[in-house]
Amino acid sequence: MERNEEGKDQFFIVTNGKNRKGLTRGCIGSVDAETKSGELIVQVYGGSSGGNAASSATIKKEDIYPLTRHQAQLLLFVSPASRRLEVLCNVQLFSAICNLAQEDLVVVKYKKGYEPCLVKNLVQIGKKDSPGDLPMLGFELELMDPEKFSSKKAVPLPLFNASDIVQVAPGYHSNTRQPLRDNQYASSNRKGLSRINSMPALSSRNAQLGSKLSIRDVSAKQTLSHHRLEVGSVVEVMSGNGVIIYGVIRWLGIPEGKKSDWAGLELDNELTTNSDGKFGTKRYFTCKGNRALFVPLDRCKPDGRFLSNSHQNYTPNVPEPPPVIPVEELDEDIPPVPQSEVLSLLEGRMKGIQGHFNSCYLDATLFSLFSSSMTLDSVCHSSAHTEGSIANTLRRDIVNRLRRQGFVPAESVMTFRQQLGCKSFVTEEKDVLCSLQFELLCFHTDPEEFINVLLKDVLCMQPLLKLRSNGDTFQEAYTYQIILEKNQVGPSPSVQELLETSFQSCDLKFEEIPSCLMVQMPRFGKKFKMFPHIIPSTVLDITDLLHNSPRECFVCGQPAEYECAECLKDRKLQPGRIKQYCSTCNTQVHTHSTRQGHIPQMIAVSEQLQEQTPVLRHQMQLFAVLCINTSHYVSFVKYGPDPHSWLFFDSMADRCGDDNNGYNIPVIRACPEVGDFLSQPEEELAHVDLSQTSELVSRLLCDSYMCLYQSTANLPYR
Repeated sequence: MERNEEGKDQFFIVTNGKNRKGLTRGCIGSVDAETKSGELIVQVYGGSSGGNAASSATIKKEDIYPLTRHQAQLLLFVSPASRRLEVLCNVQLFSAICNLAQEDLVVVKYKKGYEPCLVKNLVQIGKKDSPGDLPMLGFELELMDPEKFSSKKAVPLPLFNASDIVQVAPGYHSNTRQPLRDNQYASSNRKGLSRINSMPALSSRNAQLGSKLSIRDVSAKQTLSHHRLEVGSVVEVMSGNGVIIYGVIRWLGIPEGKKSDWAGLELDNELTTNSDGKFGTKRYFTCKGNRALFVPLDRCKPDGRFLSNSHQNYTPNVPEPPPVIPVEELDEDIPPVPQSEVLSLLEGRMKGIQGHFNSCYLDATLFSLFSSSMTLDSVCHSSAHTEGSIANTLRRDIVNRLRRQGFVPAESVMTFRQQLGCKSFVTEEKDVLCSLQFELLCFHTDPEEFINVLLKDVLCMQPLLKLRSNGDTFQEAYTYQIILEKNQVGPSPSVQELLETSFQSCDLKFEEIPSCLMVQMPRFGKKFKMFPHIIPSTVLDITDLLHNSPRECFVCGQPAEYECAECLKDRKLQPGRIKQYCSTCNTQVHTHSTRQGHIPQMIAVSEQLQEQTPVLRHQMQLFAVLCINTSHYVSFVKYGPDPHSWLFFDSMADRCGDDNNGYNIPVIRACPEVGDFLSQPEEELAHVDLSQTSELVSRLLCDSYMCLYQSTANLPYR
C-alpha cells in the first residue's frame, strides 16, 4: 500500500457511487493512500458542517474526479450532494465562480427571482475541529437593489453557495482583480463564520448602507466604467443625438485606417445606417443586416440595464423546439439543402442537432458529414438497411430530419446512441465524466473514434483510405492523423503543407483517390497543439501523393521521373512542398554542394500514364472543419459553391432552464467572414495577425481538430 507522499491533500468528488456503501454520487473526500490493487483509501467529508472527516472507505480511481482544495470547499457548501455534480458539469460557469474577486458582478437565485449582486467576501463556514476537517466556503454577496436593504439597522450580507450563482457577468473584471482564496482570515461577529479577505474591499458595508444613491447613480456607473471590456461583453454607447444604444462586443482591435482600439458591436435593434459586420471594405464579424456598429472602445460602457430594477427579473426569449415531423415524411431520401435555402432553414437558435449529455463530439461530426455533403449518402441511404437498423435510424431520424426541418431533437440523437450499443457513447454517467473533462475515461468520445464506429460497424463501409507504405506495404483507414516533426514546416502551416510533409516523412502514397479524406491535425489529447494555428486549405491537391500517377517536375513542369525526400526541408526550395524532378532538373538540383548527399528515388509510373500531357491535377474540396476548445466540439461547414457560404454550428451554445429540467439550445450562425479570410492566398494567410480577425475566424484557425475533404464528384452543388 502506497501512502500519499506529496505532502498535500488530493481532493475528489464521487462520480459513480453504485454499490459503494457510504459513497454516493456527489460525495467529496480526500485520498489517504493507494492499495496495490489500484484502489484508493479515502476520507469522506460529512457531518453538520459538511467538512468534517466522517468516514474512511475504499473506491476505484475511475469512480472519482479530481478537485482542487478550493473547488472541494466551494462544492461542500452545496446540497444535496447530487447537485454538486450539476454545478461541476457547467464547466465554464464553475470556473468563473472559482475565480471570483471582490466587486465582481454576478446573478443569483434569490427568493422567487434572480438578482444581480456584487461579490463582497469569501466566507468559511464551520471550524476545523480536527486536522482532517475541510471548512466549507460560501460567498457574501451584496444585492444591487437598495430597496432590498430597507431595515434601519445593519444586517449581515446574504450568504450564497456556488449553486446559487447562475451567471458571472463577462467583461466586468478590473485589471487588478485578485481571485478570492482561503489564505487569509479575518474575525467575524457571525457564529461559525470567518471572512476570507484576499484583497482590500473597495468600499465598506456601513458606507453603502448609509448612502442614499441609487444603483443607477453616477458613483455606481463610475465604478463599473473602469472594468475591462472584452468580446462578449454587453455594453452601451451614447449616440450623437443623446440616445443610448445597447449591444454585444463581437470584435476588438484596430481596424484599417484607425490608430486606436475600436469595438465592433452587434446591436439589440437595427439602425438603417449600420452594416452586417463590415467596416469599410473589410469584414470583421457577421450579424444580421443593419445591426453592426463600429465605435472607439473608450466610448463603450458596461450595459446599465444589467443593473436596472426593471430588468432584474428579465428572462430571455428562448425559442421552443420545432414540432416533430411525421415519420412517413422522412422515409424518402432527402438531398442536402440548396444553397439558396440554407440560411432560411438552418440559421438561428434551436437549429441543427440538439446536444444532450455532452454529445457535442457526435453532434458536430454528424452535422459536418451530412448537413451539406453527399459523400456518405450512397451508403447511408442504401436500401439494404432494414427498418429498425442503426443505419436507418441515422438516415431517417437524423440526416433526413436535419435536411428537411433544420432541427434534430436530442431524443433522436439519444436513440441513435443507444442503438450503437457501446457504453462509451450511451451511458449518462460516462457523458457526465466527459463534461467534467475526465480525459482518462473519455478517450472513446473523440470524433475519430465515433467515425470509425459509424463507418465500419454501422454503415459497413470499406475503409475510405487505401495507403501504400514503403513502396509495397498496404494500409487501410477511415481517417488520417498528421505525423511530423514541428521543425519540418513553418509556424503557421496549411493543411496542404502538413499533409504533404507527413506523407513524405512516413513514405506514404494514396493507392487510389479517396472519396472522402478526413485529416486529423497534429495535436494530442484535447489540450496540446503542435502549432498555435493552422490554415485550412480550401482545395487540397493530392496529385503528388498518388502512387503510379504522373507528376510534374518541381522546377520546369515536365513529367517527373525522380522524387527526393531530403529536398523537402531545403529552405531554398520552397520548404514543405514535395520535390520531384525530371532527369535534367534532378541532375542540376543535386549538383549543389549541400544536396550532393541526397538519394533521389525513381517514380513508378506506367509508360501509358507517363504519356499524359499535361498532367491531370487531382483535387479535393474542403467541406467542413471540426474544432475543439476546452473539451467542447463545434464545426464549420461549407454549404455551397460561393466562397462565403460558411456556417458555424454549436449544439450546446445556450441552455434554457436548469440542469435538471432544462434543455440545450443549438445555434447555427452564418459566417461569410470565414470565406473572406480563406479566399486570400495561403502565402498571406501564413502571416495573419489573429488580433485583426473575427472571433469565428480565430476559432477556426486556433482550434481546428479535423479537416474534412471530399472528391469533387461528391459535391451536391456544381
